[in-house]
Amino acid sequence: MRPTRLLPALLAACLLPLGAAAQDKVLNLYSARHYQTDEALYKDFTAATGITINRVDADDAGILERLRTEGAASPADVILLVDAARLWRAEEAGLFRPLKSAVLDKAIPARLRGADKGDGPSWFGFSTRARVIVYNKASVQRADADTYAELADPKNKGKVCTRSGAHPYNLSLFGAVLEHIGPQATETWLKGVVDNMARPPKGGDTDQIKAVASGECQIALSNSYYVARMMRSTNPADRDVMDKVGVVFPDQDGKGTHVNIAGGAVARNAPHPEAARKFLEYLASPSAQAYFANGNNEYAVVDGVGADNPALKALGPFKAEVIPVATIGTNSAKVQQMLDRVGYK
Repeated sequence: MRPTRLLPALLAACLLPLGAAAQDKVLNLYSARHYQTDEALYKDFTAATGITINRVDADDAGILERLRTEGAASPADVILLVDAARLWRAEEAGLFRPLKSAVLDKAIPARLRGADKGDGPSWFGFSTRARVIVYNKASVQRADADTYAELADPKNKGKVCTRSGAHPYNLSLFGAVLEHIGPQATETWLKGVVDNMARPPKGGDTDQIKAVASGECQIALSNSYYVARMMRSTNPADRDVMDKVGVVFPDQDGKGTHVNIAGGAVARNAPHPEAARKFLEYLASPSAQAYFANGNNEYAVVDGVGADNPALKALGPFKAEVIPVATIGTNSAKVQQMLDRVGYK
C-alpha cells in the first residue's frame, strides 16, 4: 500500500517544475516607453525566449499610481520608466524588488543603477539621453550658449524658453546642477533662468526646438533624442526647423553634459520574477542596446555597442557628467522648493 500512497506525492513533485516553467513563459510589462520601434525589441525577446509579453502602456505617473492601487495583487513583473527621478521615487515608495544579476552588474555602469543595499540594485538604466541646448543660429553665437550657467547669464535676457520647470526632465537636470554647485548657487541660477525667459514655460521639448527656429525665443533645452528625431525626419517642415538651429552639448570644458536615463525594474510583487530577470538582462544585450540607439535615437549604456544612427553620428561624441543618477532623485524635493521660491512654473 505504501507505493500507492506515495504516488500522488510523486505526481505533484513532477508537476511543480512544469507549472513553474509554464508561469515563466509570461511577462507582464508596465511601460512608460511609447516608442514604436520598441515593438521589434519585444518581439525579439519573445522569439528568443518563448516568453509572451502582456503590456500595459501609460505615462510614468499613471504606472506608479496603478502599482500603488493594485498593491500586493498587482500582476506587474517589470516596470519601464523614462526618468531617473521617477525611478528613485518608485524605489522609495517600495514598488520595486531588488535584483542580483551578474549579467547586469557587468553590463550596466554603477552610476546608471540604483543603490545596492546588499541585495542588489532596485533599478537599472538601459539607455541615456543628453540634456542639450538648442540655439538660433541667426541670433545667438554658439559660445554664448555652450554651458548651463549661460542660461542664467544677463547677456541672454529675454532669449530662453523651456518646458515646465517641474517636468521630470528639467527636475533631473536641476537636481544634477544642485549636486554639482550646491543649493545656494543652484537657486540663484534658477532665478537667473526665470529672469531670462522669453515667455512662460509651456509645451514639450519639440515645441522648444520649434520656438527657437521661429524666433519666439533664441535658446532652449531639449533631450537629445528629440533633436535626433527631427534630424532624421522626412517632413520638410522639420528639416527647415533643424536648418535654423544649432545644437550644443553643454559644459564640455567642465563637468560635462547632463544625462538622464530610461530604466527598468522588477516589480515588488512580480508573479514571474525569473521571466523579469531574463527580460532585464535581455535589455542589456547588444541587440537590444542597438534598438535603443538606432530605433529611438537614445544612447546605449553598454560599452562597445555600435550605433548605426546618422543623427547621433552627426551630433558627434560628447563628454557626459559622471555623477550617479541615483543622486538626482534625492535632490528633486529640494529643487521643487527652489522652483516655487523663484517662480519657475
